Amino acid sequence: MKNYGIHDIRREYLKFFEEKGHLVHDSYSLVPLNDPSLLLIGAGMAPLKKYFTGELVPPKSRMTTCQKCMRTGDLENVGITARHATFFEMLGNFSFGDYFKHEAINWAWEFLTERLELDKEDLWVSVYLDDDEAYNIWKDEVGIPEERIVRLGKEDNFWELEVGPSGPCSEIHVDRGEKYGCGDPDCKPGCDCDRFLEIWNLVFTQFDKDENGVYHPLAHPNIDTGMGLERITTVLEDKDNIFEIEAINEIIRKIEEVSGYKYKTDNKNDISVRVITDHVRAMTFMISDMVLPSNEGRGYVLRRLIRRAERHGRLLGITKPFLIEVAKIVIDSWSVSYTELKENEEKILSVIETEENKFLETLDKGMDILNQYIADLEASEKSQLSGKDAFKLYDTYGFPYDLTEEILIEKNITIDEEGFINEMNEQRERARSAVNKKDAGWGSHNKDFKIEGEATIFDGYTEVASSSEIIEILNSEGDVSDSLKSDHQGVIVLKNTPFYAEGGGQIGDTGIIEGENFKFNVTDTRKTSDGVFMHIGSIIEGEAKKSDKVEAKIDVNRRRAIKRNHSATHLLHKALKEILGSHVNQAGSYVSEDSFRFDFSHFERVSKEELEKIENLVNEYIYSETESNIYETSIEKAYENGAIGLFEDKYKADVRVVEFPEISIELCGGTHVEKTSDIGIFKILSESAVASGVRRIEATTGMNVYNLLNNLIKEETEILDALGSNSENAVNRINSILKENKELEKEIEAIKRESAKENLDEVLGEAKDLDGIKILAKKYEGQDVNTLRDLADEFRDKLGDSVITLATVNDGKINFVVASSDKAIERGLKAGDIIKQVAAITGGGGGGRPNMATAGGKDVEKLDEALNKVYDITNNLLK
Repeated sequence: MKNYGIHDIRREYLKFFEEKGHLVHDSYSLVPLNDPSLLLIGAGMAPLKKYFTGELVPPKSRMTTCQKCMRTGDLENVGITARHATFFEMLGNFSFGDYFKHEAINWAWEFLTERLELDKEDLWVSVYLDDDEAYNIWKDEVGIPEERIVRLGKEDNFWELEVGPSGPCSEIHVDRGEKYGCGDPDCKPGCDCDRFLEIWNLVFTQFDKDENGVYHPLAHPNIDTGMGLERITTVLEDKDNIFEIEAINEIIRKIEEVSGYKYKTDNKNDISVRVITDHVRAMTFMISDMVLPSNEGRGYVLRRLIRRAERHGRLLGITKPFLIEVAKIVIDSWSVSYTELKENEEKILSVIETEENKFLETLDKGMDILNQYIADLEASEKSQLSGKDAFKLYDTYGFPYDLTEEILIEKNITIDEEGFINEMNEQRERARSAVNKKDAGWGSHNKDFKIEGEATIFDGYTEVASSSEIIEILNSEGDVSDSLKSDHQGVIVLKNTPFYAEGGGQIGDTGIIEGENFKFNVTDTRKTSDGVFMHIGSIIEGEAKKSDKVEAKIDVNRRRAIKRNHSATHLLHKALKEILGSHVNQAGSYVSEDSFRFDFSHFERVSKEELEKIENLVNEYIYSETESNIYETSIEKAYENGAIGLFEDKYKADVRVVEFPEISIELCGGTHVEKTSDIGIFKILSESAVASGVRRIEATTGMNVYNLLNNLIKEETEILDALGSNSENAVNRINSILKENKELEKEIEAIKRESAKENLDEVLGEAKDLDGIKILAKKYEGQDVNTLRDLADEFRDKLGDSVITLATVNDGKINFVVASSDKAIERGLKAGDIIKQVAAITGGGGGGRPNMATAGGKDVEKLDEALNKVYDITNNLLK
């Protein structure tokens, strides 16, 4: 048996099948391309599915890959057993109507016994019950004794979907010896014990199953094989499980170093080590494939992995962020085959670190509250957490439901899931009601209108005015009407229109619809789910009637501004990818005539320097005078041409492609400029966070930039006039004024401080004696905290054994300072303990050292009450 590790086996496998005429293809991304049915790639054949179905033509009829895979269906079991893993690699060789069983079986045997040099006596095979062809190939061509060929039923050795391609399969097993077995002398593949380890599955796709369950032979059958790389590595390295193979054990050694825990010395801690090991490998590859943490979809899978790994680090006693140190081991080891890991290393580590630090804030607060819930349940001998408490953890403190559930399972406590869902639904309803109240104007729910008739013909891509006919009218209540009179609001539906209806992030057109006897002012254009365009507005004069012939004219200048902004979003998207990285993808947009906003996936704030580069690059694109190329084609052809479609479900078989050659190519139904120079100029207005992992840029173009510059120049002139300076000296003048202000503020503070000390002896006389400890509580107006500290120190020095409590009010906010002498501290009067109780009376809080503490307060009206209770508070604390 060859002394190969995981990276050696991967290399040898791909090399072997390349020698057999296969195209070696790099692993596809974990993110499925144009396959909304999959969240993540979970099998070697998944990215090749359309080659098997015939929808796409493969680059070669023979292909081989080592595919990155993710399966999260049993995430909770990872770590509990040494079998489960979320991330793994799948070796596979594939034939698309080329070779079949003879080659697949013989090559598999050759690779295992000659290239890897596995002992032939240790190999068993299983075949489908009725697959005599495969049985005979194994027996007669390969030469395996019949007693080591096992026939199994559909459950074990047949692959199929509800309808479509299907076929029998043959599995190759390694006999790991009696020590892994069940003791049954007739033990063989198919037994539930661990003796026979399945290492390679050969699927013979030879049937097409119809709706009636009838299997029709395929004219050109296919081969789909899969061998788990980690699993075959355990065989060659003679290890019990995947966590013990050398490459993965290297990750474990780093966890041992960071945690100080030695693996395999405690079963419970071993679970945490395996969880971290698996999850760090998974998160590293996911981020490299441009997945970012979020609250939905694959982004949520990533977020769960990071949070689970971090929590299990805490269980091992790791109190500081540590995941990037472990991720570095993964990157260094696996980059031998996945060079993108090194290329994306900075981004991978940055995303992990940002998400880990964010979760640590949540984890500490959430765990404190959850532990209190657990203690309360145990004290009351209850075994279920209420849905209300689980939802409070989730909604108020950001503590994930699944993490709450996982922790409670360890304590044999369940969650009232139905109660949690009810709380969630109520919260959503509150949010929905709030939105509806804000957007309760007429027409805000126009997409729900049902209007009879065919979809509106849109000719606005080429026309700004069209002759048309009214085919429907709605009044202000949304009811169908035969006419609409002067000064009345309503909706006019035309047979064809140049008005663009809001969609794809672009707002609807405005303009005029004019007939022989009326004029209608269009203030917005939207469309129903059936594609009927709704021209929303009011009659300026006359009366519009159904079937009237009309002239529809859009506001051309407004449309031009919208086109400039919309085309700029495409150029911006490209620039973001160029400057920030290929992980950037559009997450939403809104395009109006004045400006636009563009939401995109990115894991951190875009720096000032990056924004400058992005802005400059977009303007370079503009000045390149690149002409747009806009056409319709099939979605497959569009993708072949390199188009990116960010909302695939909105597009049908034929899609509209907007291309600025050598710059950008996207699926888009919006209106665009004829050449980039029509945009004029591009200016970024702001950059901000929208959600975790999503940033937003707001920008504008064309005349809007010109107007912006004029306004800025006007404001600059007013500022310079107020400063009494010119633009060359303005900064120096401002710095001089700021310096003068700081010096004046210092003088004022000094005056206040001296004023506060003027009646020092009188204030000292207000101190009360508490069993030899002087207690002083005093309020000051308009002093800062530093002054209070100085006063407290001075009062304490003069009074000796004492507790000083001072308060001040500034801009409606209370600040407290408490100082305690050494003797007072010895007798239980710690400043931090006292100030917590005093501040709480005013709705505030704080703390500090035993000898000095500060706090804030909210309710100014309760300040006197708080100070009056200082004596009672200290009396209760006194030992």
